[in-house]
Amino acid sequence: MKIGSPQQLEIAVGNAGSVSALLIRPADARACFIFAHGAGAGMTHAAMEAAAQGLAERGVATLRYQFPYMEKGSKRPDPPAIAHSAVRAAVAEAGRCCPSLRLIAGGRSFGGRMTSQAQALSPLAGVDGLAFFGFPLHPAGKPSDDRAKHLAGIRIPMLFLQGTNDKLAELALLEPVVERLGPRASLHLVRDADHSFHVPARSGRNDREVLNEILDAFADWIGAIEPAQGVS
Repeated sequence: MKIGSPQQLEIAVGNAGSVSALLIRPADARACFIFAHGAGAGMTHAAMEAAAQGLAERGVATLRYQFPYMEKGSKRPDPPAIAHSAVRAAVAEAGRCCPSLRLIAGGRSFGGRMTSQAQALSPLAGVDGLAFFGFPLHPAGKPSDDRAKHLAGIRIPMLFLQGTNDKLAELALLEPVVERLGPRASLHLVRDADHSFHVPARSGRNDREVLNEILDAFADWIGAIEPAQGVS
């Protein structure tokens, strides 16, 4: 059951112009997730909508937003500097719209990685933690942990939600990365799920059950982490 229709917003991203955003804020919200989309599909993709509605049912507001390239209808992701500006603008907008709520930032794949890069360069104002829905550790078929190097500079809690069949994050590489990050990083593995969190029929589960597992883990993690201290 849908919580309600999203509120449509517009966010200015410096020289990159403005982007669209969607805010869902349930009456019992205790946090707001600044929710960035992946490289190939925007904020209105069915998976983004389902996650946002599911989080609302768990007392978590969401601010979904477009990266500038997606807003313009391009298939080529923005350069990191522009993507980082979009992340910061979305976080600032969430702070204005939800001043009484804890802020968590992150997103799916590319969106989560751009959020972590922005945080590593300079802490995102008011953000208590980062959550990654399928962190893209490496391109498919090209295993490496180079994309994780910047994570060492992040001092707030991080949650990695990862499928065990994710071809963009081989567990033999991802698990040591999370271990090196120490207590500030948590890893929730989703059995049989791929990078999009799809599971095969032989798994005995369906995608809806997997989504519920992911969102339950995320909601529990939010309740467990401490508010950021001295982050600005």
